[in-house]
Amino acid sequence: MPTRGAFITLEGIEGVGKSTSIGCIERLIADAGHAVIVTREPGGTPLGEHIRDWILDAEHEKLSPEVEALLMFAARGYHMDNVIRPALAAGLWVICDRFTDATYAYQGGGRGADRGLLDTLRNAVHAGIDPDLTLLLDAPVEIGRARIAGRAPDHFERESREFFERVRACYLALAAEAPDRFKVVDATASLENVEQHVEAALAEFLLRFARESNDRAHG
Repeated sequence: MPTRGAFITLEGIEGVGKSTSIGCIERLIADAGHAVIVTREPGGTPLGEHIRDWILDAEHEKLSPEVEALLMFAARGYHMDNVIRPALAAGLWVICDRFTDATYAYQGGGRGADRGLLDTLRNAVHAGIDPDLTLLLDAPVEIGRARIAGRAPDHFERESREFFERVRACYLALAAEAPDRFKVVDATASLENVEQHVEAALAEFLLRFARESNDRAHG
């Protein structure tokens, strides 16, 4: 029976450099001798990618916070069943660009969806499986928005600065609620400095996860 793989997520508002950091994390995990897959949310499966495309880019009427949350969790449930759970059970490490914290931040913090509803959906879709490590790349909203100013905005990127202030505040509140899981990285620093902080956080996690896995194996 293989040892369960680790589940690592990256979070943050637009423009904080998650895509760049994912490549760094994937390399470090592979260098440590672990088989790793990279996925994303919404997405990661054909169904999830269809939902992603429809929400972000399709012409549709206004979506309520609750409908957005339901769509995100529908994609997530299928993603969990077909990608994340099987990979972790097979001993693979999983890196996911956004996960449930994004739904709390965007649909909850940004749009005002009820926290109790989000808790219920979370428990229904992935009770017992939460990320082992969440890297929150954090930067002031004006910096993130400036970094994406040259691209065509999607459904979320068209939102106001106030919306993203609420999203960022929710992310930071989630990190404060779960300090053992979250590592907050200053994404305003240079790329080299950000990668150094990501590497340090991951090195610490690798040691902790190996120790905890050993304890479980011999417990």
